[in-house]
Amino acid sequence: MSPVASSAAHLSGVGFPEADLLMLANRLEPAERERLEVLHDFLQTEIRPEVVEYWDREEFPFHLLPRLAEHGLGELEFSGASRLFKGLAYAEVTRADVSLSALVGIHNELVLDLLNQLGSQEQKETWLPGLRRFEKVGCFALTEPEHGSDIAGGLATSATRTDEGWVITGEKRWIGGGTFCDFAIVFARDTADATVKGFIVESDRDGFRAKKIENKMGLRIMQNADIVLDDVLVPHENLIPGCDSFAATNEMLRNSRAWVGWQGAGVQLAILDRAREYVLTREQFGKKLARFQLVQEQLGRIAGNAACCLAMMGQIAHLQESGDFEMPHAALAKATTTRLARESAAAGRGLLGGNGIITEHEMSKLFNDVEILYTYEGTYEINSLIVGRAITGVSAFC
Repeated sequence: MSPVASSAAHLSGVGFPEADLLMLANRLEPAERERLEVLHDFLQTEIRPEVVEYWDREEFPFHLLPRLAEHGLGELEFSGASRLFKGLAYAEVTRADVSLSALVGIHNELVLDLLNQLGSQEQKETWLPGLRRFEKVGCFALTEPEHGSDIAGGLATSATRTDEGWVITGEKRWIGGGTFCDFAIVFARDTADATVKGFIVESDRDGFRAKKIENKMGLRIMQNADIVLDDVLVPHENLIPGCDSFAATNEMLRNSRAWVGWQGAGVQLAILDRAREYVLTREQFGKKLARFQLVQEQLGRIAGNAACCLAMMGQIAHLQESGDFEMPHAALAKATTTRLARESAAAGRGLLGGNGIITEHEMSKLFNDVEILYTYEGTYEINSLIVGRAITGVSAFC
């Protein structure tokens, strides 16, 4: 059985029971493939059954963090694994729950890896051990209430160097994990030279306030926050030495868009799993839904979308390994996988009829979570413009 085998495979008795129709996972070395199988089983049997109630209540299941850490998800970037394995691992977490995959991805790509690559030795020694075990949680505070897609040029949060340290003032919005983080990686504009710099800001410092953003339509387990920084004083050593310009930050964003590409592929595996399981068990007009032609066409469409996205992400992993990975590749992957995930989610929701609008069958949860994937880490439109600029050499940005 493939490491990405469907939970409904035993019901079908057919030649292609796996959601990974093109067998991308077979390209892994045997040890990594076995590890992915273990991860898949853990996520499907222990994580997926628990999270729906937390999604409904907009709460975070903190008790699951130690279990995620036990399976190495707190230190994927330190695992020594291939890019393909790490990508498929992100896809498998997404397959179990999109919100938890957002936490795991942000944690690894935008916090752990950023500090490891760009932090000082003292910062690494202070934070990395706890982060690797999910005993500490950081968040990535870049987006602002008035600056999302234009954040590179519009960032308004300020940092002023004084004899006592750096004084940081401003607001951040949509910060994943911001309500329970131990620290935030805050990006602020130096009032002396106008460059964007990164700082470690502990959440217990005076002037740091975080408020949960309520009533989201998707990604409801992830606790996004509005953060206010009211003249927060941090020591000079909290400046992240490698984050002395937006160029370094942009490299992190490039890598995180690849991770969202894996989310776009992984959520489609979940959509296919749930849709296939449903049509193989649900009867209408005296026969299983799976026997209807229009149902099979929709399943084929979902499977095709998922296969295209996994194949694309497999090539992205190759480009990352070879050192040829650039921002247009990341933008193309993020825009395409989330666009196709949107189509797959709509088809999956339709296959479940009225049952597709309640979370009991999970499809409505997936449907709403996909809308968030389509929007965050650069909207579909912004990523498309990045691709268009690379193709034509002409910028269409306003």
